[in-house]
Amino acid sequence: MPPVALNEYAIWRYVLPETYTWENTRMSAASLVRRSRRALAVTLAGAAALAGGSAIAGAQGAATKPTVAIMYFTNGAISNNAEYAPLSKGLAEMLITELSGNENIRVVERDRLQSLLDEQNLGASGRVATETAAKIGKTLGALHMLMGSFVIDPKNTMRMDVRAINTETSELEYATSVTGKADKMLELLGELGTKLNTGLKLPSVQRGFEEGKAVGAKGPNQLKSMMLLSRALEQQDRKNNVQAVALYKESIQANPDNQRAKTLLASLESGTR
Repeated sequence: MPPVALNEYAIWRYVLPETYTWENTRMSAASLVRRSRRALAVTLAGAAALAGGSAIAGAQGAATKPTVAIMYFTNGAISNNAEYAPLSKGLAEMLITELSGNENIRVVERDRLQSLLDEQNLGASGRVATETAAKIGKTLGALHMLMGSFVIDPKNTMRMDVRAINTETSELEYATSVTGKADKMLELLGELGTKLNTGLKLPSVQRGFEEGKAVGAKGPNQLKSMMLLSRALEQQDRKNNVQAVALYKESIQANPDNQRAKTLLASLESGTR
């Protein structure tokens, strides 16, 4: 429908009494036109303000998602300690993957953590004090810094422990653990992610989320696949991309459900071409 013009004669004809003189009528009609235009301007301004407010609120909502960072796990393996050492990075990478399945939080990528550790010459130590971890987390923009450790005994039983540190206060927020067979460690990581989401009172995961799916928790040869992925991460961090590609492929061959290994391989191959 085309806009209706505000015609002073129409206003005079339908709004004003017949007893008005033409001069009074003309002045009153003009006044009504001005008031109508002012009212329309106010209405449009209000609508624009509401729309702008909604956009700002949406942007602020995205910016205020709780952010989580994950330190490399401490290796506490009772036997074959050196052999299991690569899992420190691998377990952190896969826990990042599992927690990232919650679209209502932000999780710091491992690459950013590695870069910061390299800058501060902390990558080789393997152990970081709570206060240092809190500072690292704060630098990365995270409120929650997760510090994990793992133990594998001679019977192949594995235990993973995680402590959550508030980076603002350096205080312990939450601690939890999972135990099971080492060859089911991806299942354990899925369980660990669920416990952390609940224990830290993070926003609920979206509908359709499946625990452990992102890390291939139902696949075979989980220990072997994880060892290969962990070694691939080490080679990638050393810029040995050819070796890393080969190890990622072996990891996928061992556990075809390991989607993270597939993603890392694709990313690395596209970057090396």
